Order: sequence, then structure tokens, then C-alpha cells
Amino acid sequence: MKAYSLGLYEKAIPSTLSWKEKLETAKICGYDFIEISIDESEEKLSRLDMSQSERLELVQLMFETGTPIRSLCLSGHRKYPIGSKDPKISSMGMEIMQKTIQFADDLGIRIVMLAGYDVYYEQSDQQTRQLFLSNLKKSVDLAAKSGILLAFETMETEFMNTVEKAKEIVMHIHSPYLQIYPDIGNITNAAVAEGKDVLLDLNSGFGSLVAMHLKETKPGQFRDMMYGEGHVNFSEAIKTAWTMGVRRFVTEFWYQENDDWKDDVLFSRIFISRLLNKEQKNHA
Repeated sequence: MKAYSLGLYEKAIPSTLSWKEKLETAKICGYDFIEISIDESEEKLSRLDMSQSERLELVQLMFETGTPIRSLCLSGHRKYPIGSKDPKISSMGMEIMQKTIQFADDLGIRIVMLAGYDVYYEQSDQQTRQLFLSNLKKSVDLAAKSGILLAFETMETEFMNTVEKAKEIVMHIHSPYLQIYPDIGNITNAAVAEGKDVLLDLNSGFGSLVAMHLKETKPGQFRDMMYGEGHVNFSEAIKTAWTMGVRRFVTEFWYQENDDWKDDVLFSRIFISRLLNKEQKNHA
């Protein structure tokens, strides 16, 4: 029996596929679940307005295919950040947060990953940080009511590009419903740029890590490459995360609009599963 769960990032497969096709693809390629995306596009944000019958249909498809949707990557706050000085934008951000928590509750999603930005298209400063923290506290209270975990993804900007920075905010809010969901590719780039140890940074989140994004990166490049093409030490990262109690992982890469995309999905699962199986064996 596997001691871990491995999820597939939704954007790794064509957006033109139906939900049944997406879930079946993940199943066939050996994944345990799919991580759904709610990004800043109107197409993805509109998912939050799905009717009850549409939500029920999606839940039924999960049971039929045997592949659940168990985490949600919320990057829609790039466009509508909760730290914005514009009250219309921050209000929209909070509406998105409320709808996302309800959406997660309805679909049985356990973890909502929050992008670690106070603002994205605006200039970050002390005021945006304070607005962010104030609205974050309200968001965590909403999540707690539904029993949904919110967890920060470490990003590519200075605001939250390390686990250490995410941990500071988690400790400030001080709720079991706000945790950390590190992106190992992003924190590797941050560590290399600052001459620091990525594993020490990862360890700074001890007791607060709920899952991990496994993404390949290079210095200055944060996406659009496959495993083995960058500089991330996945073996050591998984080993460290495992000792910290992490048992949920997601392969994060992007569909490249090529005919071999299914091979990429399968390769990624095999590449990461070998490392996870090794850790499971070492800790048996």
C-alpha cells in the first residue's frame, strides 16, 4: 500500500479535454488525484459560479473514474489581490475567496493553495501588506468554518519566495487552517539567488507543510520545462519533506501543445514515483 498521494496539476493536460477525459487521463497515467486550477482567466473564475447540478455532476464523475479532485490552486488573486489598495479589487478578491471555499466544500477538496502575493500588478508596500493580512485573517476564519485548509504557495516574487517568509505570516495568523504548500522549484531559485540552502529553508516550515508542488526550474526561469532539465534536487527535497511528515505531492508542469503530451504526463509520474517509492521503502 502506498504511503503517499501523487496529484496531477490540471494545466499539465489540454484545457480542451472534458472533465471526464481529464480524470480518466490522470487515472490511466497512475495519478491519485487532480489539482484543479482557478486562475485569473474568466474561464477558470467562472467555475466558481457553477450550479449545484454542475457540481454534483463533477462529483459523480470523480466516483465513476476513480480519480478525485482533492486540491485547488487559486491564482485568481493575481488579478484580484486581497491586499489591493483599490477597495473594488480587494472586495472582488474576497468574493473569490468566499466562493472558492464554498466550491471546495461542495467538491470535497481538502486544500486550497493560495498564491503568496499581497498584490501582483500593483506595487507592494506596507499598506498592501497590512490590507493583505487583515483580509487573510477574515479568509482563514471562513475556511475554518468549513474545515478547509488554506496553504501558501511560495512564489517567484520577494514577498513570499521562501518557506521562511510564508512561515512568518502563518505564525502571525496563528490558525490550524492556514499552512504552507511550498513550490520546491520556486524556493530553489530563491535559495540559489541568495546563496542559501534550500533544504534549510524547507525545514523552517516544520510543522506547517501540508503538501508540496514538485516543479522544475532554472536560475531566472520558473516554468515550462520537464524534470531533469533544470537544477532542482527532487530526491533531497522529497526526502526532507517526507521526514517533515509530508505525504501529498503534485507534479507541476504545463501542457506544451504537442502530440506527445500524454508521454509527458506518464514520464512525470514515473520520474517522481520512483523517488517517492524510495522514501517509502527507506521509512518502512
